[in-house]
Amino acid sequence: MSARPIPPTSALTQPYWDAAGRGQMTVQRCEQCEHRPFPPRATCPSCGGSSLSWSPVSGRAKVYSYTVAYRAPHPVFAAQLPLVVAIVELEEGPRMVTNIVGCDPAEVEVGMAVEFTPEPIDDTDMVLPVFSPTNESG
Repeated sequence: MSARPIPPTSALTQPYWDAAGRGQMTVQRCEQCEHRPFPPRATCPSCGGSSLSWSPVSGRAKVYSYTVAYRAPHPVFAAQLPLVVAIVELEEGPRMVTNIVGCDPAEVEVGMAVEFTPEPIDDTDMVLPVFSPTNESG
């Protein structure tokens, strides 16, 4: 079976992937209105400004919504089943689609405190930002 798919990168998204590879979470921040868009964009969806910079974030989040996949969307994911696909809301505001790892899928709940956990992708230098439970209560 082939290796896990590698997320596409571009000049716009490369700083995000580079930071993840260093074990850091980073998102864009609009210099004009302070909005933190995600996923990365060329212009701010809040004010239309084009002055966006990358800034580190805590990596702490809460589960906003989730589902548990018991059937692999592609054969390369079969070994990861059941797979928790979630939207998490970062402490700094942006929401992102990710996976919840490090716990029984039955333990995942909306409001659950989670934190960024770098997960290497197979034999590549790329790291996928996933989240695992913290000891905080939701």
